[in-house]
Order: sequence, then structure tokens, then C-alpha cells
Amino acid sequence: MRAVQISELSGPEAIRVVDVPEPGPSHMLTPGEGVLIDVACAGVSFPDVLQTRGLYQLKPDLPFVPGSEVAGTVVQAPRESGLREGQRVVAFTVLGGMAQRAVAPAYLTFELTEPLDFAQGAGLILNYHTVYFALKLRAKLKAGEHVLVHGAAGGVGTAALQVAKALGAATIAVVSSDEKERIAREAGADEVLRSDGPWREQAIELGGGGVDVVLDPVGGERFTDSLRSLREDGRALVVGFTAGSIPEVKVNRLLLRNISVVGAGWGAYVMGSPERNRAIGEAVNAMVDEGFVRPIVGGRHPLEQAVEAFQAIDERRALGKVVLDI
Repeated sequence: MRAVQISELSGPEAIRVVDVPEPGPSHMLTPGEGVLIDVACAGVSFPDVLQTRGLYQLKPDLPFVPGSEVAGTVVQAPRESGLREGQRVVAFTVLGGMAQRAVAPAYLTFELTEPLDFAQGAGLILNYHTVYFALKLRAKLKAGEHVLVHGAAGGVGTAALQVAKALGAATIAVVSSDEKERIAREAGADEVLRSDGPWREQAIELGGGGVDVVLDPVGGERFTDSLRSLREDGRALVVGFTAGSIPEVKVNRLLLRNISVVGAGWGAYVMGSPERNRAIGEAVNAMVDEGFVRPIVGGRHPLEQAVEAFQAIDERRALGKVVLDI
């Protein structure tokens, strides 16, 4: 079968599309029998780009097939999973997703409900499950609160805007261009601010003295101003560092202003916990059924253009979710 392969850690340009053996149902990083899936679309994410340089916490032996999220149809599934042959599904594969066939744990495989197509499904699990976990379970977001979202035109950002709206919050997006503003508004942003403008002061005013939650997948120097934009009892959610640098926090800011910095590592929370993962998946699928969640697909690339897909994320040109059509 055809698959994307990383054989050296020199960045996206080193990616190749090669022939590799098809996996079987037991071909997984986690023990036990998995779900074998005919992949229609595979999502491309920032962790995939980090893996091309050996900078992600998961460091498989070379060469390997990257890709953690797929949408497609079931070829074979364990009987106890409740999944059936030919069923449309989305799945978190951990690795190996950017191929014509992939294997995922049953508890990380979900039905792809009818409103969504395969490309949208490929952007569902990593981003939407992460931001639901971050906003609902970690930040304890309540209806009527104000949420500020950085990187609001990317995959995580657009997911955060939609999930926050589903939870009844008011949403403020921070973006860097007119095109990214268009995407953020399509994702449901109530207000859009520019990252090169006085966004902190504007956010404080829009929140009536500060925002309740900041969701930040960017990191870098902007994080200090994110803390300053919070009202009392505000929470800054850390979900990633696409800016490339990890910010440091002076804890006296937290003490004097009664605010919190909250880590939101979805993968560590759900891996090995089918019950937790299933509850998050059911909550997100309910938001799909209610019309709140509609993943915004930006770049779509055939498998042979995987390098271009990775470069779009690496160079921060991506709008919405980047997807490979398998």
C-alpha cells in the first residue's frame, strides 16, 4: 500500500511517499486487537511536523509512517467494539494514519455521523476532543463566560471557537490577517482581534474587565499578555506551542491577580482510559448532531503532495484543518 514515510529527521522536505506492507488488526502501539480501516482522509497536525524533526515526545524508530487521525471505513473490528464492516468511522491511530490502510484502538474509534464527510472527519478527534477536554473538563467553562482564542484560524483555534459556542460562551478570536479573520468568523467567532494590534486591551474591554478563559495553542511571548487579559478567577489554557518557544510564567502574577494557568494534555488523559475517552467522544458527537461542530477544512492535498501539506503547517499558512486525500 502507499504511505507517507519519515526516514530521516530533517524536516518536512525529507518526507517520501513509498510502498509499505499493509498492517493487520494487531499492528498497533497499544496491545490487543485493533480496528482495521480503509483510510479515505488523514489529518495533518502540528505534532506530525514536529515528528519530522524528532521534536515530539513520541519518537518511533526510523523509518515510520506518521499520522494520528483518520476517517474511512471499517475493514475489520473486534466483535466487542460494536463496530461493523463498511461503517464510516473516525479514529485516532497514534501512528500510521497517512496510509491507504491503518489500525486504531477500538476505544479511539468512533462512528462518523452523517452531517460530516471524510475530510471533516479527519479533523475531528485530535482538535475537537482536545478543546472539549480543555474548555469543559480543565477550565470548567460555563455558559455566559468569555473565551479568547489565539491562533483562531487554525485547526485547534477553529475547533475551540465552535466548542466554546456549543458550551454557551462568548468567543473572541485573535488572528493575523483578513483571510484568517474570515475563517475565524466562519468558525463562529463573535469578535475578531488582530495579533499585531492592541488585542489585550480590546479583549479586556469586550470581556467587561477581562476574559474568563484564554485558550492558547501558540505560546511564545504572547502568553504574558494573555495572562494580563484575564479577569479575577480567569484561566489560561496551555494546549501547545506552535510559535516554537515555551513561555515561562512568573507565579507572582498568578498569586496577586488570583488567576490560573491550566495544562490541557488530552492524550495523556485518555490513553489507556476507554471510559474517559468514550465520554469525550460522545459529547463531541452530540455537538455535531446539534449543528455546532463542523470542522473547517482548509488545504486538501493528495497523498503525493504530503510535503506541501506539512509545509503549510510548518510555515503557519494553514487555515482550518489540513487533510490528505488518501
